[in-house]
Amino acid sequence: MEIKVMKRVLDRNRDMAGRVRDRLNSSNVVMINMISSPGAGKTSMLEHICDQLGDKMRIAVIEGDVATDRDAQRIRKYEVPIVLINTDGGCHLDSNSIDIALGEFDLDNLDVVFVENVGNLVCPSHFDLGETFKLAVVSTTEGDDKPVKYPMLFREARAVVLNKTDLMRYTNFDHSSFLSGLREVSSSVPLFELSCRTGEGLEEFMGWLLEETGN
Repeated sequence: MEIKVMKRVLDRNRDMAGRVRDRLNSSNVVMINMISSPGAGKTSMLEHICDQLGDKMRIAVIEGDVATDRDAQRIRKYEVPIVLINTDGGCHLDSNSIDIALGEFDLDNLDVVFVENVGNLVCPSHFDLGETFKLAVVSTTEGDDKPVKYPMLFREARAVVLNKTDLMRYTNFDHSSFLSGLREVSSSVPLFELSCRTGEGLEEFMGWLLEETGN
C-alpha cells in the first residue's frame, strides 16, 4: 500500500512539474534547483550570485525552509524578487508549491529563478520541480563519500559544486576519494571547487552560470 501511495504522489508531482516547465519555457526563464545537505553553503552561493551577476541577468529566488525565514532575510538585501516557502517540517519542495510561488513573480521580466531547496540530499532528488536543471552543492566539511551514498542527485545534476575548499586542510576530507566516487557515478559532470568565504573559484563558476543560462 505504501508503494502505491508514493507512486500516486510522484505521478501528481510529475504532472504539475510539466505544467511548471511549460510556464517557464513560455517566458524563456531558466530555473535552477539547488540541492544540498544543511550547511553546505547554498545561501552563501546565492549571495555571491546576486551580488556578482545581478547586473547581468534578472534574478528571482524561491527559498525553501523547514521553519524560519533566516535564509530569505539574507537574500532580501540584494533587492531581488523572493518568495519563501516554509514546509512545516517537510523534507523537500514539490512542484505544486513551486507553481504557486511562480505566480508571485512577473516571469516575463526575469531571466533566472534560483530555487534553494530544503537541506537534504535524498527527498529533493526524487521530486521534479519543473526545473531547467539541478545543481548539486556539497562541502568539504560533510565528508568525501556523498556521491556514492547519494548517486541519484549526482547523476542528474548539470554541475556539482564542492564548497568550503579553504577548510579542507582542517578536515579528513579525501579529495581523491571524492573525485573517484563522483566519476564512478557520473564520468562527465562539471565540478567546480570553490570557497564562498575566500572567493576562490567563484569566477569560473559564475562564468559557467552565465553561459548555461544564456546570459
